[in-house]
Amino acid sequence: MRVATERMGRVFVVRMDRTDKRNAVDAAMTAELSTALDQFEDDDDLWVGVLTGGPQVFSAGTDLIAGAGEPTERGGAYGVVRRARSKPLIAAVEGLALGGGMEMVLACDLVVAGRNAAFGLPEVSRGVVATCGALFRGPRALPLNIARELLLTGDRLSAERAERLGFVNALVEDGQTVTAAIALAERIVQNAPVAVRASLRALEEAVARDDEPGWVATRRAVDTVQGSEDLREGLTAFAEKRSPEWRGR
Repeated sequence: MRVATERMGRVFVVRMDRTDKRNAVDAAMTAELSTALDQFEDDDDLWVGVLTGGPQVFSAGTDLIAGAGEPTERGGAYGVVRRARSKPLIAAVEGLALGGGMEMVLACDLVVAGRNAAFGLPEVSRGVVATCGALFRGPRALPLNIARELLLTGDRLSAERAERLGFVNALVEDGQTVTAAIALAERIVQNAPVAVRASLRALEEAVARDDEPGWVATRRAVDTVQGSEDLREGLTAFAEKRSPEWRGR
């Protein structure tokens, strides 16, 4: 099993558990994440979800060797990033959230992070582009120039800086993110679920109206790099554990 779940009253915790692979998402994890989040969405007794990883890494994104498998019908890539949810989902981040890992965080509604957590979109360092929403959700959740910085340099964003920029809702001591996320969830649970879901839906309709053009633009970016020598070199260099030698074509 690559995903574990736990019910805590009205709160549902979904934990990625493939720590030997830095919680990189393969086809099995995609399927298990989708099943867990389907369960969360379909159970009327569950009102708020928490998505988390391990103590050292939230997720390193797609397993570049095995691939992440096919998008699921209800959740899209990873079973998460194109999911139409009616209930709040909180990301509890310890350690690294990189590439698709950060894009899963961007697909959540609120973020709790440990002090040593870090976020990053290193796709360009492998000759690829962010495919799971970061090209348009990144500039929505962060100042535009910070999103550009992450997308163009591949550098990491510390949790402390992310909190100052308003991306992280709560910055807590390492090892305490799930506890803090559950506490935040419990604050939401105190409120009327119909009103919470209506508010969440209205917010999503307002901020996500440009999502479809964003997915189209992402598809164009993917098509641009798909057959490039740089893409082949980036993946080969990753597999061979060496620095890539870019050719710009």
